[in-house]
Amino acid sequence: MHIPNQETYKTITPINKGWSRDQKFYLETQDGEKRLIRFSPVSLYDQIEKVYEAIKKMASLGFPMAKPIDFGMTSDKTYVYMILSWIEGKDLEDVLPTLSEEHQYQLGLEAGHILKKIHGIPVPEHLMPKQTGHMKKQRQINDYKASKHRISGDRHALEFIETHMERIWTRTPVFCHGDFHPGNLIYMADGHLGVIDFNRVTITDPYETFYKLQSFARSISIPFSIGQIHDYFENKVPDDFWDVVALYVAHASLYSITWAEGFGEEDIRHMTQLCKQAFADYDDFKVVIPTWYRDPETVSYGGISHASSNL
Repeated sequence: MHIPNQETYKTITPINKGWSRDQKFYLETQDGEKRLIRFSPVSLYDQIEKVYEAIKKMASLGFPMAKPIDFGMTSDKTYVYMILSWIEGKDLEDVLPTLSEEHQYQLGLEAGHILKKIHGIPVPEHLMPKQTGHMKKQRQINDYKASKHRISGDRHALEFIETHMERIWTRTPVFCHGDFHPGNLIYMADGHLGVIDFNRVTITDPYETFYKLQSFARSISIPFSIGQIHDYFENKVPDDFWDVVALYVAHASLYSITWAEGFGEEDIRHMTQLCKQAFADYDDFKVVIPTWYRDPETVSYGGISHASSNL
């Protein structure tokens, strides 16, 4: 892989973490500046360019994040690359279990605050999606139904999806990170959060983001998951939120098993476990508010009884 201006870097180290098929490298310049470069197939040039432009918009919002430095095509025209600043710190998913519940909750508040900023970026009319996500979601569920990895007891989830599908995409689409969860957040030395991995930036239903709490945050930190919801809605969660997010959770819980088939048996088992956890938390989707959630009035982590972001 040819790194643009390769001679200016004293360190070039491959990064193999994550499910993305992009090739990623940690870079360090001769002057000690740390960066990340990711390569995607050149066939995705237009898509990656739109992502890069969206990242530039997010970089103006004031929260710590991997900021855009450069974008282009490799000299052999086989890859498109994006260079971003490096966020120093520890993966939040590793740190959260070591912190007090109060601290976890505070970080959830901070995450919710950041998320709301991202969703507040104005979307130009020419970028507004021409279609809703209904057809894609239905196609994915059909793929799950035809899969050899269907799990027992999926009938209730499938029925819930069928009866609630029309409730998604009723809100104005917004810019979304696309994969906002503790695995893509960095716990920095000053105790605040930095955001990384923007390669799935999209414009979609803002509520879709929140199924990631069930998939990737709930098992790590319930206080964090609760805090993110509290701060995002300033303690006033709208009634329609729960129906819609439960639909996204039901869909993702099933389809993620099919999606994992491209990565191997270990990932299939992992996604199956997450699916079963969602079935339990939502009582086979007989309820739309998961059992782990607590209203602001009933939360008490180390003396915190309501959401109060300090950002």
